[in-house]
Amino acid sequence: MKPQKIKVEKGFLHLTYENGSEEKLMLKYLRDECPCAGCKGETILLKSYRPAQLPVFHPDMYKIKNIKTVGEYAIQISWKDGHETGIYSWEYLKTLLKDQNEGVKQNYTKLI
Repeated sequence: MKPQKIKVEKGFLHLTYENGSEEKLMLKYLRDECPCAGCKGETILLKSYRPAQLPVFHPDMYKIKNIKTVGEYAIQISWKDGHETGIYSWEYLKTLLKDQNEGVKQNYTKLI
């Protein structure tokens, strides 16, 4: 389900849906779970590549500079530290909302 309204407020990404329901994702969790290949890893020709660890914490890495829609299926977030390659589908945002509430973090032990 596509949100009707998205806003950033007090460390959270607030999502409001057509039926009036609201959900919120912590910006820190949203960034830590970035779906891009540089953050999550990727598989090319049956070979898996793990992402490099971030070398240094940057104070602006959990602050959003801009959000733009990607077609009718996702948003792309530009973070204030310059990172902007993650595309968050509506389905992935729903997964993150569920995982955030359960305290789930990414597992890089097996990339498919």
